[in-house]
Amino acid sequence: MLHTETSMNALRQSGDELADATVAALFERGEMGTFNTLMRFFSTAGAPVPDGLPDVAREYLEATSTPPAWVDWDEMERSRLFFIDNNVHIATALSFASMPACYLVPHVAKLLSTTHGLNYPSTRMAATGQFTVYLMQPDAFEAGSRFIPAAQKVRLLHASIRHHLTQEDRWDSGSLGVPICQEDMIGGQMFFSMLVLDSLHRLGIHMSQEGAEAYFYAWRVVGAMLGVDQEAVPESLDEARRFLDQYMIRYMGPSPEGAHLTRQLIELYEDIVPGTMLDPVVAALVRYLIGDTSADWLEVPTTPWDTVVKAVPHLLSVLETIEDRSPLGAWALDRLGHLTTIFELSSLTRGRVMHYAVPEHLRKEYGVPDAPSRTRRWTPPAATLAP
Repeated sequence: MLHTETSMNALRQSGDELADATVAALFERGEMGTFNTLMRFFSTAGAPVPDGLPDVAREYLEATSTPPAWVDWDEMERSRLFFIDNNVHIATALSFASMPACYLVPHVAKLLSTTHGLNYPSTRMAATGQFTVYLMQPDAFEAGSRFIPAAQKVRLLHASIRHHLTQEDRWDSGSLGVPICQEDMIGGQMFFSMLVLDSLHRLGIHMSQEGAEAYFYAWRVVGAMLGVDQEAVPESLDEARRFLDQYMIRYMGPSPEGAHLTRQLIELYEDIVPGTMLDPVVAALVRYLIGDTSADWLEVPTTPWDTVVKAVPHLLSVLETIEDRSPLGAWALDRLGHLTTIFELSSLTRGRVMHYAVPEHLRKEYGVPDAPSRTRRWTPPAATLAP
C-alpha cells in the first residue's frame, strides 16, 4: 500500500480496538491487579488459562491465541534459518540501530519514558531480545512455546499505555494523535525489520534476497499479532522502504528524552563489555549504524574508535566468505553466534525470564511537548531520503 500524508495522518487516529476494549474493561472493573498476578503464571502457549482470570481477559486470550490464517509456514521457516545464520548480527542491529532509531522520534522517546521500568534500560533490551529469540524458535507457534503469550501481553501493554495517557489527559491527541497509534506501531515494525536489514547490509553481511524477504515477512506476522492494521502495513521490501522514509522524514529529530535514553543504552552495553578499554566501541558502533546526523541529535559521543569501527564490515566479510564456502565453518560461526546471543541475553536478564506486566500507573512527571542463496547478495532498494 502506498501511503500519502492524508493516510499517514489517519493512522495517527487509530489504536488497537480489541486490546483497548480489554484494557478499558479491566481498569473499569478494578481487575488489572488480579490480571497481572495471574498472568505471571501464564507463559506458554496451550497452557490452561489461570483460574480466576476476568472473563474479558479470558475472551481476549482466546481471540489472540493463534497466528493469522494467512501465514506461509515455509516462509516462516526460511526466516528462522535466516535468523540462525545471522543471529549475532541481528542482535547487534537491534541493539545499536533499531533502538536508537526509536529514540530519534521525539514523541516516541517521550512515550518510552512513561514507565518506571525504563529507568532500567536492561529491562527493555532484555524484553526485546527475549521476544525475538522466542519468535525464532522452531515451535514458536505451537503448544508449549513462549512467543504467543509474550505477544498477547505486549499488545495489552501498549493498550494500557494508551489508556493511561488518554484517561488521565496527559497526551495531546489533537496534535499527536492516539498514543502508540497505528502509524507508530507500523514505524516500530519497520525499525525491527527493514532497519535491521539495512544495518546488516552496512555491516557487510552476506544476505540473499529470499532471506531478507523472509525476515521481513516474519515481522509482518509479528505485527499482525500485536494488533497492526494489515490493510495499512507494507507488504514488500519496496513498500517498507517508502514507509520508513516517509515516517522518519515526518518525525525524526533531537529531543532530551531521546538523548537520555541513548545515553542509558550506551552505558548499559559498556557495562556488558568486559573491562573498560573497549567501552568506546559501543558509541562508535551506534554512530556508524545510524549516521553522524542522527548520532549528533542523540548526543552520541565521538571517540577515536569511530574510524576503527568502519573496518568492521571488512572483517565480517572475511568471516562471511568462510561461512559461505565451508559447511564446517558455517556450523562453527552459527554456533558461535548462538552462544554470543545467549550470553548477551543472559547478561541483560541476569538469568531471569522477563515478564510483561500491564502498568497500573505512569510516571507522575510525564508531560507532552508541543506537536512536532547466501552467495547472492541482497541489494537494498534505493533510499528516497535526500543525502
